[in-house]
Amino acid sequence: MPSKSREMVLVAFIQAANCSNYPGSWRHPEADHSFLTPQYYQNIAETLESGKFHLAFLDDRLAMPSQYRDSYEDAVRYGIRSVKLDLIPIMTAMGLATHNLGIGGTYSTSYYQPFHVARLFATLDHMTSGRSAWNVVTSLNDAEAQNFGLNKHMTHDDRYNQADEFMEVVTGLWDTWGEDALVLDVVSGEFADPSKVKRLDHTGEWFNSRGPLTVPHSPQGRPVIIQAGQSLRGREFAAKWAELVFVIFPTLQANQEFYSDIKHKAMLNGRDSSDLIVAPAVYVVVAQSEQEAQQKLHEIEILSTTIDSLSLLSEVFNYDFSLHPLDEPLSDDILDSMTGLRGFLDRVVELSGKRNPTVQDFITHSGRGTVKELPVFVGSPNKIADEMAYWFNTKACDGFVVAATHVPGTYEDFCEMVVPELQSRGVFHEEYSGTMLRDSLRLT
Repeated sequence: MPSKSREMVLVAFIQAANCSNYPGSWRHPEADHSFLTPQYYQNIAETLESGKFHLAFLDDRLAMPSQYRDSYEDAVRYGIRSVKLDLIPIMTAMGLATHNLGIGGTYSTSYYQPFHVARLFATLDHMTSGRSAWNVVTSLNDAEAQNFGLNKHMTHDDRYNQADEFMEVVTGLWDTWGEDALVLDVVSGEFADPSKVKRLDHTGEWFNSRGPLTVPHSPQGRPVIIQAGQSLRGREFAAKWAELVFVIFPTLQANQEFYSDIKHKAMLNGRDSSDLIVAPAVYVVVAQSEQEAQQKLHEIEILSTTIDSLSLLSEVFNYDFSLHPLDEPLSDDILDSMTGLRGFLDRVVELSGKRNPTVQDFITHSGRGTVKELPVFVGSPNKIADEMAYWFNTKACDGFVVAATHVPGTYEDFCEMVVPELQSRGVFHEEYSGTMLRDSLRLT
């Protein structure tokens, strides 16, 4: 079969929280603080749909950042992602405010049951007429475990081993209803054909689930699967299950290397490489002139603080960085004890050039809590569109996950200034190619 022509995918990375991915965003003078209202999220969704974004998905954690100094006080006092609302009401509100925008949410394979997640996203797919997506995570740290009655978070590879079986159960449950099982014949009284509904009868190492699912076959059949694995084990998982992989790498070259690797791994899993979309997370600061854009970036950068970085580093590595001075190298034993995102640890070691980075190295080279955590495209609409098109055309990505330096300004500026430039270059669609997310993403 001939390969599909490529078209840039745009995704918005949203927090159901007081801040965006950038923890200092709530301090921006133009920040909207109505994050406890449905209108806040609906306004974002409407803006994104006006710019023809394919998808908005919400990140999540199941605990406040509380590893730093073994306390939640800094997170609460300084608003460091201390608010995490339940995603379902927010996704529903966003779906009701839009017609084409995909709506995705993050759910953990470590702290939920497969039947619950299968039912939830199948229902959301019905309620959004086929626009749902599930961002699969294995969670990060002990604070999340302790909110669910456990003492410790599982080890990295065990989490992924469990997640593989979790996916088998969820996808199996989605398939327990045939596409044409519903009859709805009021004359005969037959509601559905039981021969087209089956039990799953899964018995495994981690999960048992009898089935059938209590939700009929959803419009997409299966919600779109999002995943962010960057470690070696995470890449294996993504190559097997993910349809959209979002990644965090600091350079064009690093993204190109990952793109080539994950596409190859997908093909080794018997998949068409075009059915796995790779989208790096980026920040975009755009203005009509370069000087104005640089001034906007400066006003954004000064919002970050050292305590933001240390709190979020402790959260993501499941380790209390307050135990060490900033200039102390961390031992092999300490690095091995970190059970959070292994891809971030690899990044710090590589960029620092040190086998045993210091705490300051972690702050500097992870960029955690600052806009330097992600690649930053800054400048005029023409310059930014040129850079994004170059990344896309040189196979660094299939699109981008646009994170917000502040809300709603980031998305309003992007849709108003950058989207038309991308469309003029022929790399981004002018209209949605279908009403369902799979159609819009051109996934089979």
